[in-house]
Amino acid sequence: MAMLPLEGRVAFVSGASRGIGAGLAERFSERGLRLVLCSRTAPRLATSESVLARSLDVRDETALSALVREAEERFGGIDLWINNAGVLDPIEKIRDIPVADFREHLDVNLTGVFVGSKCYANHLRGLGRSGVLLNVSSGAAWKAYAGWGPYCAGKAGVERLTEVIALEEAEAGMRAHSVAPGVVDTAMQEKIRATPESRFPEVARFTERKRRGDFNSGSYVADEFLSIAFDPERDTTEVAVRLENETPGV
Repeated sequence: MAMLPLEGRVAFVSGASRGIGAGLAERFSERGLRLVLCSRTAPRLATSESVLARSLDVRDETALSALVREAEERFGGIDLWINNAGVLDPIEKIRDIPVADFREHLDVNLTGVFVGSKCYANHLRGLGRSGVLLNVSSGAAWKAYAGWGPYCAGKAGVERLTEVIALEEAEAGMRAHSVAPGVVDTAMQEKIRATPESRFPEVARFTERKRRGDFNSGSYVADEFLSIAFDPERDTTEVAVRLENETPGV
């Protein structure tokens, strides 16, 4: 990756105020990329010469489209678009989840990805250029966890939605992937470890992971995302991608 021409490329990251999104933004900035960032609370990196940061809800197509137009005027085309914003709550058995809470979760984790992907597809077609879309997925898209019904359903939906986008936009020059980044020790992981076993039966597995320090670092995930997007040696026809553990065998 060190020899790849990354400086000056433009990347969009949603959910950039904390967790994986904030880590992506910080690492991308270190690597010389120009950034378009958004989150419901202010992104950790403030607007500067190379950063365009706005507070908005990714479900708001009007606000997100306005940000894209602003980015076009300032930076031109966006090379890499990452739909990262998401939530974990509610952690509860399906029988105990209010319908409104289930709908709200899917609206953020799935509709938000739909809106972002739509905006990026139209951005690329409007400029007549190619680009890479990465939708952040999870191992929960493939493995069911009791207590994570909305999260598992939403991430599985992200997987299939990305497959459809890859089919629809390939001829226009978009490459689309859903990427499971592995486990990163964020505030979301703290919330998981604090959940009672009665609501999340596998909580002991996550507390044991914390004891072992078995996590992918934010910088590792960011560099892997950049490799998937820009390294010709990582080019793949597979839409769904799962990152390897940063430290195998930990």
